[in-house]
Amino acid sequence: MSVPQPVRAGFLPGSDATVPPGPDDLALPVAGRRLLTAPDGAFPRVADLPPETRWVPLGTLDGVPAWGAEVIPGEDDGGRWRSWRALAAELPEPLATLAGRALAVLTWRRTHRWCGACRAELADVPGETARRCPGCDLYVPMGLSAAVLTAITRPGPAGGTDELLLVRHAYGPTELWALVAGFLEAGESLEAAVHREVAEEVGLAVGRVTYFGSQPWAMSGPGTLLAGFTATAADPTAEPVVDGRELVQARWFPLDALPAELPPAYSISRWLIDATVTAARR
Repeated sequence: MSVPQPVRAGFLPGSDATVPPGPDDLALPVAGRRLLTAPDGAFPRVADLPPETRWVPLGTLDGVPAWGAEVIPGEDDGGRWRSWRALAAELPEPLATLAGRALAVLTWRRTHRWCGACRAELADVPGETARRCPGCDLYVPMGLSAAVLTAITRPGPAGGTDELLLVRHAYGPTELWALVAGFLEAGESLEAAVHREVAEEVGLAVGRVTYFGSQPWAMSGPGTLLAGFTATAADPTAEPVVDGRELVQARWFPLDALPAELPPAYSISRWLIDATVTAARR
């Protein structure tokens, strides 16, 4: 007799398409960079979409299977089309992660239909988020773009609190004070990327870098993974220098007097900033 398996809480990615979607399974329709939600902001169910919808497995949320589908928006969708940024600002973390996976998987499938070596049409690999070429056997797994971001601190003036380096970008949410960040290069470790990005973007050197945590991130493009670190400036007297292209400003802020224009609460950038402030108060 088989033993029932416990239901795993939270979101678990998966690619099992052997069992078809059930009417009460979660549905995440995707159109470009937007997702469809019900009028109350919740995700619809499979039964809410047309029966001919072509579903792609995404995993489970608290044991309930979740499916994504690429659709064409219409006037009678019965809900709201929203960006991942809008969803992540309102939804609990597991739901935001699920929405980000839906965007990543559907975008990857749309942009990886043909073999880049022999031009044959790729076929799905059962049980994996991957495709294989029937012509030349090229294996094409879904890739991730890794990026690092770093909370850099230095000792404050005598009797004062430590200071945190914050920057403003020339693109994106330009009004925000954010952390130094950048994508990995091929052949580079996460820690090496931290040292390189800090040197390139603000002209500073840092000492030992310490891993903080990671977050799937759908705003920088589907399939991005952010890895957060903390570090201390190697020279506490050094001032940042920006090139005016990627960054337009960089400043040291006392941890007890940070600006109000910080990254959103659902971002690992904000988690890093808040954790740095908390650690300084101990």
